[in-house]
Amino acid sequence: MANQTAKLDWSDGHVPISTQFNDPYYSLDNGVDETRHVFLTGNDLPDRFGGRFDIGELGFGTGLNLLVTWAAWAEAGHPGTLHFTSFEAYPITLADMATALTHFSELSSYVQTLLREWTPGAGPTQLTDGPLLHVIVGDARQTVPAWHGKADAWFLDGFSPAKNPELWEPGLLDAVGRHTNPGGTAATYSAAGHIRRALADAGFDVTRAPGYGRKRHMTRAKVPHAE
Repeated sequence: MANQTAKLDWSDGHVPISTQFNDPYYSLDNGVDETRHVFLTGNDLPDRFGGRFDIGELGFGTGLNLLVTWAAWAEAGHPGTLHFTSFEAYPITLADMATALTHFSELSSYVQTLLREWTPGAGPTQLTDGPLLHVIVGDARQTVPAWHGKADAWFLDGFSPAKNPELWEPGLLDAVGRHTNPGGTAATYSAAGHIRRALADAGFDVTRAPGYGRKRHMTRAKVPHAE
């Protein structure tokens, strides 16, 4: 499974739909606004940028979350250094990525840099004027526990828990908790009770927050500082 490429259909010619999970990679309404609401606001970004800041992500997909985060970091004045580590079992091809990202004109310069400088499976890649990107290919249930890093913020962006339950298993979310710095946060569009309970069991203080678009609620979580 770890080396398989994502298989896609397309909605309206530009929104990629995973045929493995029968779910879109981002909001059919506005993917950029969704990322800003769920993952930036959900993790109190860009206010927390500064020093070395590490983001962990479950599900790299099209790279949209990376690009929106990169733009926010740049607009904040490139405070500190940004490390972005994503765990992806089914990487999409660069050609499909380019197609999926063409209509996000506000991100075009970041898209061009990403497509020019990064190759799936290439290992850590320092993007010009951007973050250090590392997309770790494989089953996150193995790759997250084996990761040597810790994140200050997590983007939990797997497909719907009903369609992609592997990325929402309590054991994986426990590994996420163990790979989070004190005071670190996590956010997800999902407000499912079993996910909130698993995050709480993993050491997070969990709150339900207003969701994006047609979703009424989302989840925010934070690891308490050590006393």
